[in-house]
Amino acid sequence: MRAHLKFILISTLLLGSTLTGCASNTDKQKSTEQQLYERAQSALNSKNWQSAVGSLELLEENFPFGTFGEQAQLELIYAHYQSGDYDLSIATADRFIRLHPQHRNADYAYYMRGLASFNKESSLVSSIFGTDNTSRDPGAAINAFNMLAEFTNRFPSSEYATDAQLRMVYLRNLLARGEIGTANYYFSRKAYLAAGARGRAVVENYQGSPAVPDGLAVMIQAYHMMNKDDLAKNAIKVLQENYPDYPALNADGTFNYNYAGNLDRRNWVSYLTLGLFNKQQTIGFDTRKQYNKMHFEETKAPRTPK
Repeated sequence: MRAHLKFILISTLLLGSTLTGCASNTDKQKSTEQQLYERAQSALNSKNWQSAVGSLELLEENFPFGTFGEQAQLELIYAHYQSGDYDLSIATADRFIRLHPQHRNADYAYYMRGLASFNKESSLVSSIFGTDNTSRDPGAAINAFNMLAEFTNRFPSSEYATDAQLRMVYLRNLLARGEIGTANYYFSRKAYLAAGARGRAVVENYQGSPAVPDGLAVMIQAYHMMNKDDLAKNAIKVLQENYPDYPALNADGTFNYNYAGNLDRRNWVSYLTLGLFNKQQTIGFDTRKQYNKMHFEETKAPRTPK
């Protein structure tokens, strides 16, 4: 009987020791997770983006189902964006959307994905030399537009929706301006039919865009070069009625067919770089300074919601 009681006592002590050890390990684990999260927050607050990325990746890797697992994934989207790694920001947002499609902050992931895509084309060269991004492949702009459109369609009442819509307008204007840039190129190659088609595409497909007056001017110039004077006169009438201050219109309302050629003036940057960083179109129509005042000098991403 005494031996039996002794066995029960030893078993109880061992069980208590085991439970105490488990509780201790759990407390230690929670403490480590909390410390990693606080370290990441400190790095984010001090704008030490690489350190924040490292801490958040460790947190997600070691505690994927912990208290801060989902939050760490959201924070990573922001940290990658702020570090300038837009591809990783987009990939992290895609992963969050795939894993947590019904998350209360899913709108943030969709918005940040579009915002990162919006800024993906930015580069050191364009920021220093002011190169014209409308002459680039429009694929990136179209992709960014589609991402932002998906966000606004899914979350029309989101606090980020207004900003996304403004960026969509900007991208639409950028795509329209790209058509004008292509038309100007066709003029330089004497491909007047192709140039006129680009101008017409802007007028028909990008109504309300500040590129429309240039689209009309492209059509007028192209029709004139192809001896289609009746079509040119019709387009001039539309330009006069809607944009009477267009710089290629003379005081009497006639169209200055030499206007496009007068833009062929290179600046000193162009000469020093053999035309590599020419800030100005070599030929054609470009009235952005007059009709398009919209631009984004700086893009600030919102901090991750809790």
